[in-house]
Amino acid sequence: MGERKKVCKEIVKACEEFGFFKVINHGVPVDVISKMEEESLSFFSKSEAQKKQAGPANPYGYGSKTIGFNGDMGEVEYILLNTNPNTIAHYSNTISNNNPTKFRCAVNWYIEAVKRLACEILDLMANGLSVSDTNFFSRLIKDSDNDSLFRLNHYPNTKDMDTSSPTPPPPMDVAHYKVGFGEHSDPQILTLLRSNDVGGLQISLEDKVWVPVPPDPFAFWVNVGDVLQALTNGRFLSVRHRALVTNNNNNNKTRMSMAYFAAPPLNAWT
Repeated sequence: MGERKKVCKEIVKACEEFGFFKVINHGVPVDVISKMEEESLSFFSKSEAQKKQAGPANPYGYGSKTIGFNGDMGEVEYILLNTNPNTIAHYSNTISNNNPTKFRCAVNWYIEAVKRLACEILDLMANGLSVSDTNFFSRLIKDSDNDSLFRLNHYPNTKDMDTSSPTPPPPMDVAHYKVGFGEHSDPQILTLLRSNDVGGLQISLEDKVWVPVPPDPFAFWVNVGDVLQALTNGRFLSVRHRALVTNNNNNNKTRMSMAYFAAPPLNAWT
């Protein structure tokens, strides 16, 4: 019991100072993660014409977005889904027309596992904040009408980056780097992010310094979202972050990430 209380306090401290922390020994089965990564890789390895059959994203489905100051600083391609099983079943037919059942099952199993983890983390947060109802936050995403989202991201490699500098660029110095996904915060309650072993994620500290986050495919990163910042009256910080596309030296392996955005129902009252 004493160890749990300590963990609760450490989570609260991380949310107050950074709005961001790492979770290891998370309990999400390795095979669930690997099956989802396999399906993600299978889709993003398709030809552009094949991928476009699952789009355009409106807002769900496949999208490819070039972003940056001149509109050509880099790109991310993605699949965005609502976590409602009916939505997943519908889009699975175009995302994986060869075997939609396999894709659908992989997504549903993954979402079920990370949702369970998100609820546990939210209960620990409530405990650490001394909220009398420790299910207050998690109840919002357990609601059958929750508006949670799931997103698969793929950041294609760039071939013309300057990799001589060992440190990331400051916020506005993007001349030699490609922006995969620009600076933003997540509007939901919290985000559970898992990536492969290719880096690129950065978070912004209060002094506007961008800090690179080392990739760890065996862990999850937790982002505090705008809703949780509001629910805690600003005590927790909604972290601003971005993804830079890196030239992964010799093997041309690209960054892929999976993000679960835990959100309340659109008509929720607290």
